[in-house]
Amino acid sequence: MVHEKRIEKLAALLRKKGLNAIFAGPSTDLEYLADLKLFDDERVKGLLISSEGRIFALTPMLYGEEMRKALGDRAIYKIWADHEGFKTAFVEGAAEIGVNGGRIAINDGVRAVDLIEMEDALRAEYVNGAAALSPLRRVKDETELEYMRRASSIADAVMEDVSKFIRAGRSERDVQEFLVKAFAERGGEGLSFSPIVAGGPNGSMPHYHGNDRILQDGDFVVADIGCKYKGYCSDMTRTFCIGEPSDEMARVYGIVLEAQKAGEAAVRRGSTGQDVDRAARKIIADAGCGEYFLNRLGHGVGIAIHEEPYIIEGNDTPLEPGNVFSVEPGIYIPGKFGVRVENLVTVKADGSAEALNKFTRELITISLR
Repeated sequence: MVHEKRIEKLAALLRKKGLNAIFAGPSTDLEYLADLKLFDDERVKGLLISSEGRIFALTPMLYGEEMRKALGDRAIYKIWADHEGFKTAFVEGAAEIGVNGGRIAINDGVRAVDLIEMEDALRAEYVNGAAALSPLRRVKDETELEYMRRASSIADAVMEDVSKFIRAGRSERDVQEFLVKAFAERGGEGLSFSPIVAGGPNGSMPHYHGNDRILQDGDFVVADIGCKYKGYCSDMTRTFCIGEPSDEMARVYGIVLEAQKAGEAAVRRGSTGQDVDRAARKIIADAGCGEYFLNRLGHGVGIAIHEEPYIIEGNDTPLEPGNVFSVEPGIYIPGKFGVRVENLVTVKADGSAEALNKFTRELITISLR
């Protein structure tokens, strides 16, 4: 289904930026504009959308049925066969919607090798359009927010489930497999990303993707999870302790929790990503742990798990109602452990902050019995 209001806003944005069109290959941009999810193989496909809001679907024969099902009569189609290549279809389709050159934005769903072929087929100025839709996508409407609240409530329920499943003697892989099943049972419609389960010293790697460690007494276990609902993502992290934490572990957890709360408290209409990052980062730096906070404080979430706005030093764009992003400070001590606490937060219509995750942020210790 083509989202007409989004196409209208995109066309206006193209005109404002002096662009004649944007070509969007398989990506969350296509999901946002037309609920169009395409298998990401080597065949060149996608939508060319003109600054007048006209749509051309570049369609490999293999994808004709699903593209017509999604777009109906709203697009014009040029279908190409594998033995022909896409270049002639691209030029003809572009011409039919009035794009014969000018400035064409290219999103991040297009491979570099295919862009070279496009440049050879149609003479134009091709520009980086990876963030072209960001001004639209970064502000969620009420329907999108409800989908994200639902995705976050599912994640909350699954995090509670996993808090009862983790124990010494189980492996990281055991916990990951449990999470996948729990999301399906709780109503998740796929995962936002492959869940991260990092026990003991593995927790010092923020995006750890192993799964072989057997969890032990005294481990911190970082669980970073999320699911999709109606195409929209959730993302949350909690850190559990198997048995009682050492004094150092308890101190570090307390610092991260204070920083996470400070970050959320700084969220309001008109504050910037930089303001929020600084509020949380100051807590960790003042505690003498600044060198162990390795990442930006947060990132926007929506149809994509990482999108604008980014909560980072240098981002001075004011936050506004409908923005949704993570607040996820962490301390990562190599060879020892890591701690991260993460909620999704949105700016509400009245300018205040709303945490989409409700599961406790206090440290949960896992009984050894």
